[in-house]
Order: sequence, then structure tokens, then C-alpha cells
Amino acid sequence: MSFAKQMNIQIDPHTLARAEERGTNQDEIKDVIQTGMMIPAKYKRKGKAKVYDFKQNLRGQY
Repeated sequence: MSFAKQMNIQIDPHTLARAEERGTNQDEIKDVIQTGMMIPAKYKRKGKAKVYDFKQNLRGQY
């Protein structure tokens, strides 16, 4: 088992609320952290990214 799968990932309630507004959820956030592709971020930080099939409406748009 890799280190990433052993991490206890905690998501701030405000962060989770904003993520849900954008059409994602806690399970997808944790999946990206554990299995996403490493990408560069601002201020010499690193981020993670992963593309999901959404195939539904969000704020009135498909």
C-alpha cells in the first residue's frame, strides 16, 4: 500500500461546501489527492489534477 492511500485526509467544511457548489464531492477530492497527476501550482507549490466525466447539468448548463 502506498503512502498516499494511508493518509488521513481532512477537508475543511468551507472547502467542501465550495467544492460541492462546483459539482464535486469529498470522495472525488480524496481520489484526486491519492491518484491524481502532479501539476505545478502558484508560489512554487505542487497540485494534483484529474479529469472526470461529468455528463450532467451544473447551474443550468450541461
